[in-house]
Amino acid sequence: MAIGISNFADRICETVCAKRSILCAGLDPQLRYMPPPLVKSIVGKYGRTLAAVGELYYEFNCQILNAVFDIVACVKPQRAFYEMYGPAGDWAFVRTVAYAKSLGLQVIEDGKRGDGGDTAEAYADGHLGEVPMFGKGEDVMDLITLPSPTRVDCLTVHGYIGEDCVCRFITRGVKEYGTGIFVVTKTSFTPNSRVEQLVTRPGCEEHGLAPTMVWQELARMVEEWGVGTEGESGIRNVGVVMGATYPKDAPTMREILPNAMLLIPGFGRQGGGADAAVVGLREDGLGGIVNNSRGLIYAWQKGDYACEPEKFAEAARKQALADRLALAKAAKNAGKWPFDLPTAA
Repeated sequence: MAIGISNFADRICETVCAKRSILCAGLDPQLRYMPPPLVKSIVGKYGRTLAAVGELYYEFNCQILNAVFDIVACVKPQRAFYEMYGPAGDWAFVRTVAYAKSLGLQVIEDGKRGDGGDTAEAYADGHLGEVPMFGKGEDVMDLITLPSPTRVDCLTVHGYIGEDCVCRFITRGVKEYGTGIFVVTKTSFTPNSRVEQLVTRPGCEEHGLAPTMVWQELARMVEEWGVGTEGESGIRNVGVVMGATYPKDAPTMREILPNAMLLIPGFGRQGGGADAAVVGLREDGLGGIVNNSRGLIYAWQKGDYACEPEKFAEAARKQALADRLALAKAAKNAGKWPFDLPTAA
């Protein structure tokens, strides 16, 4: 399958085909879950400081990335876990993104940005595109643009403000630089958001019509906004979040968005199994990325690969291999996996 790599969706599709993997590793470091030997080593060098937290998160991420880079299709750092430590955390995030890219991985920033007007454009420029910089000539205000130091391949975006938010991300990032966005549409939280579940149009039992909810209305808007962002793969760079914990809704999401990429959280410790996670895939095995965060990076703590904390990266690799295979088998059973199954080692 020859697919171009001109944009985020195409690169993901190419990776899925090459690695036989739809697995995304969520890089969500939390101090309470860090392996004690690594903590002791870092604190010994940097003291009990904010800088030590940043170094700890970066070192932890690097070891996880070294263990799984050849297995996962992409990685998804949750920005909140880095921002909470200020500049030290942000620096850990920037370095983690750079290291992941050096290993050939696509990076989805789970930042859930959303606003309108100039603010939305600033978010789009800073996370997905280029930023203004002083000019090089005599007039320093003859501005130029440079790639943003915090630029990623894809960003999660809130769609509550609508066109004035999402379309600015599409114009400033997706269409201009080939980066991608996932609009938060159907989350994995249980119980689900009351806002997402609000009924906009009542159903009709007599005619077998189900009620229409807010998440479906938003999905239809995403379908409209994403026109023209397709790559050579036919998959759009404007996708949605579709939680693995709601498999009954996944077919409806795919029906509304036949050519969109789905970011599928909730697999693993949030309770979504492999069979549920692959429901929204297209028949060609493309169009979906399944995320596992805590269940993968903290596999050393409990489960099939629990072990001594010094071997946390080894446990993460074993979990990633098992997840990749489980997802491929589930997709195969669903008639949505035209590839060979990956190996378990």
